[in-house]
Amino acid sequence: MDPITLLPVGGALVLGAILGYFARQSIAKKTADVLEGKLEKLAAQAQKEADQIVEQAKAKAQAFRLETETEDEKRRKGLLEAEQLLLKRENVLDKKISDFESKEKEVEKHSVTLSQKEKSLEELQTQTITKLEHTAGLTKDQAKQEMFEVLERQEEKNILGRMRKLEQEGQERFEKRAKEMVAYAVQKIAVSQSQEITTTTIVLPSEDLKGKIIGKEGRNIRALERAAGVEIIVDEAPETVVISGFDPVRRHVARVALENLIKDGRIHPTRIEEEVAKAQEDVDRQIKEAGETVVYDLGIVGLDPKLVQILGRLKFRTSYGQNVLLHSIEVAYLAASLAAEIGVNVAVAKKAGLFHDIGKALDHQVEGSHVEIGMRILEKFNTEKEVIDAMKSHHEDYPYESVEAVLIQAADAISAARPGARKDTVESYLKRIGELETLTQSFKGVEKAYALQAGREIRVFVKPEELSDVESQQLARDIANRIEEELRYPGEIKVTLVRENRFVEYAR
Repeated sequence: MDPITLLPVGGALVLGAILGYFARQSIAKKTADVLEGKLEKLAAQAQKEADQIVEQAKAKAQAFRLETETEDEKRRKGLLEAEQLLLKRENVLDKKISDFESKEKEVEKHSVTLSQKEKSLEELQTQTITKLEHTAGLTKDQAKQEMFEVLERQEEKNILGRMRKLEQEGQERFEKRAKEMVAYAVQKIAVSQSQEITTTTIVLPSEDLKGKIIGKEGRNIRALERAAGVEIIVDEAPETVVISGFDPVRRHVARVALENLIKDGRIHPTRIEEEVAKAQEDVDRQIKEAGETVVYDLGIVGLDPKLVQILGRLKFRTSYGQNVLLHSIEVAYLAASLAAEIGVNVAVAKKAGLFHDIGKALDHQVEGSHVEIGMRILEKFNTEKEVIDAMKSHHEDYPYESVEAVLIQAADAISAARPGARKDTVESYLKRIGELETLTQSFKGVEKAYALQAGREIRVFVKPEELSDVESQQLARDIANRIEEELRYPGEIKVTLVRENRFVEYAR
């Protein structure tokens, strides 16, 4: 393109650029004016809002200041009132302290005065006692002793009368209650009162049977003794055979076997061994049935069968002629009834009463007293500790550990002491009577002592010149206590003490 053509084009471009510039400037100015107007409006609005905020802040500050001033004023008034109250209290305390100090001084003054008066009174009392001792010819202790002796002599009868009255009333009340309890307990039992004695004497139909029992050169009797574990005595009385042995079960087995041999008539060593074996089985069955019947009748469950078997052995055991199994049943019923009367454990009392003599079932085979044997048996079969503690004290070998233990001892005494329950030998009876009289006569002041009513009562005569009524009453108690501690006896023993004065004159 030539230069002439380019010139108009360049001019047009320059002119367009200039016009564009002025056009942009005009548009920018208008836009700036619009923005400036908006900014002015926003600034005015912001200023207005700021003024409002400042006014509100000033109002709130003014209100807060007024409220603070009001609270400060109230606080100042409260502090002033408290200060005034404390001042008043301080004044009151000062006054009280002042009054207390003045009173303390007065008390000290009175105390000094009282001390002086007390000292003066002591001096006067000492002087008076000295004058009285000089006048009476007695010291203070001697006068006091004489006065006590006079009072004792004057009041001895009254004291003794009251003691007897109280003792009689208490004894009558307790005896009545005890008799009622025992009567209720005895009425509830239904155990046979007859004696069951395991005899060891067999009556023969004829004297000729002794020869068969002995056998040729004593073979039969030796076979029977060896098989049954007993001793056979055939020459003691006519038409009788005595079986001797410590074990009651063995004696009963020998008795049953010998009775069966006598009925059968065939007596020889082989037959003897067969009959003894059959009798042993029969006795074992009887023992088991006896034990099971007893625990069933008493309602005792959960016992080991071996313990029941040992209990059944008591059927063939006697004590002073009294069957031990019947005695144990009787004690169980009595103890349970007494426990129910006083409100203690009936189950423990019944069980301990049944097993209190369980040791007698094995006392011929095991060393020790029947109480110790019974304890070991019950412990072996895991019997309750309460039952063992209750049964072990029935002969007072061990101290009482529960109320049930006392009831077992009482029930055992009731069962053994009732009329006809036991048979005693003449030797043991005389020994017991002699021990009772000897013990009583060992006390100082006793002149004579006699056992009466088969040992149920001891009559004591004392020397009246050595013992007073009060001392005699105390002596009766001492004798009763010592009898309880040293002697063994069924039931109870009544101690009757007699003190009397006799005056004899002769008219001539």
